[in-house]
Order: sequence, then C-alpha cells, then structure tokens
Amino acid sequence: MSTLPVTLEPSVQKQKKTTNSDRGQIKGNVSSAEGAGVQWNGDMEPPEVNMGRTFVEVMSEKYSPENFPYRRGPGMGVVVVPTLGPQGSPMKDRLNLPSMLVLNSCGIRRAGEQAEIAAFCTHVVELDLSHNKLQDWHEISKIVSNIPNLEFLNLSSNPLAGMTLEPRCAEAFSRVRRLVLNNTQVSWDTMLLLTQQIPDLEELFLCLNEYSCVSTSRLACPSLRLLHITDNSLQDWAEVRKFGSMFPGLDTLIMANNNLASIQDSKEILQRLFPNLRSVNLNNAGLNRWEDIEKLNFFPKLEEVRLQGIPLLQAYTNMERRSLMIAQ
Repeated sequence: MSTLPVTLEPSVQKQKKTTNSDRGQIKGNVSSAEGAGVQWNGDMEPPEVNMGRTFVEVMSEKYSPENFPYRRGPGMGVVVVPTLGPQGSPMKDRLNLPSMLVLNSCGIRRAGEQAEIAAFCTHVVELDLSHNKLQDWHEISKIVSNIPNLEFLNLSSNPLAGMTLEPRCAEAFSRVRRLVLNNTQVSWDTMLLLTQQIPDLEELFLCLNEYSCVSTSRLACPSLRLLHITDNSLQDWAEVRKFGSMFPGLDTLIMANNNLASIQDSKEILQRLFPNLRSVNLNNAGLNRWEDIEKLNFFPKLEEVRLQGIPLLQAYTNMERRSLMIAQ
C-alpha cells in the first residue's frame, strides 16, 4: 500500500477568537494589498452613533485623495470619478480606490447610499469587512449587490449569530468565489443557502463557529475546492462524512482542532465519499488508533495528510513518529 506524505511537527497553539490571524490564513487575502505606508488611522473615526457608521462613509474617508494618495502599480489606488451621483452626496468628487478594499475594524453597521457604492466600486474584486458590526444580512447584501465584479468577501468576526438570510438577499452573493465567515456564528442553514446561491464558489472559510453537527442539502456544491473549518466541535465522523456529498469536488479539507474521535467507514465507502480529496489537515484531532490512520489511504487521490498533535503519536519522538507513519 502506498504511503502518504504526513506532517508530524509539534502542534501549534490553538487560534483564539480575539485575534486577527484568520485573515492571514487566507490565500490571496487583501490584508496587504494596499501598499506600504498606507494605514487606516483610528483618529479618522468619529464618535459612535446609535445607527453606526456606513460602508459609504468609511470608504469615502479612507480612500479620499488626502488619506490615500494615488500610487502606480498593481493593487494601488485607481482614480474613480463617478459619472453621476445623487444630489447632496457626501462622497468626494473622486476616490483613489484599489481593486482590493480593506475596511476591517471600522465600526461599519450599514451599507449607506447604494447608488454611491455602485458608482465607485464597479472595478472592486476583493473586499475585507472583517471585525465590523454588521449584523443584518440585508445591509450586507446592499453592499455586495452593488459591487458587480466581487470575487472575494471576508465577513469574519461580524455578529451574525441568529441572523436570518432571506433567499432574495442571498442572490446578491452569486458572483463570489471565495467567502470567509470565520467567527461569525452564522448558522449552518444560512451557510447552505449561500452555497446554493453561489454557483462558482471555490473556497469557504467557517472557522470558530462552534459547529458540532451539520445537515446536508438536496443541492450539492460541486465547485467547492477548499473547505477550512478549523476550531469547531466536529467530533463525530458521521458529521464529517456529510461534506463528501455536499462538496463532491473538494480538493482540500482543513479541519484542525476539532477533536475528531475516529474514522468509522469501510474502505468501499471511503473511496466514494471524497473522490477528489488531495489534502486533509487533522491537526489536534482525537485520533488514537492506527486503524484510523490506515483508513486515510482509502481516499483515492489523497496526497498530503497533516496529523500534528493527535493522541496516538504523543508518546513518540518526531523521528519515531515519522518512521511509524512510513511503515503504515
């Protein structure tokens, strides 16, 4: 039986909810896209008001020529002059908007004037709205629906627990290819609705959302290639196996820090469950039997396995762990 490359370094400390490190895990995210020397000064933000700040207000302030000077080069400011704006618009005559907007930790609660979003954001492809105060899917959909070329959206650490997403609002997300919902406590049903409305979704990030069980959907999401669901409470293989039918094209499954207890299916079932899975990360899972490790070989296309911090290997040195895994 062929062996798989396995990473067995000592486990790293579990990510905390209060950090911003979730954005750093995302391939191609927008956190460094605006160029050196451009920072969002907290002194710009006026005192909080009951209604909260709007996306339009924050975008207008941050990307005004005074605060974000025009720079040449990829990802730098693009001078945008709207052809027609609403009477009495608070927007500047021009904004130096990059195609990758970073508006994290700005106290945003609402969208603001939709006509102004549409006028300035037609070229935007990536948007980071993490660590704001967005708690209404209708307001979020107002922003997204007016950015026609949006492919990457980060909503991490917005308070979305218990918030209902209507199907008509979910349609606004249809062009997104990479969606980040880390530490939002968004419900699993809401996540399923989003995957049904996003036909070309490729990457989905659901870390730190306290999922312990999941439900399946009658409609699969065959386009999804990467599922990052680290730091949840998925301990039962009966829940994990559902990802196979929901995401049949899955290439990479990252579910570290979930304390998965065992892998229970037979060889025949495992061969069908994840037919395209190439890489799996089970760091800090609860696996403590060699039988579970051997079953990983049954995934037909699996090439890479990460098993840092599992109980089965705790008693061995790094050299012994590697030798044992090769023997399997």
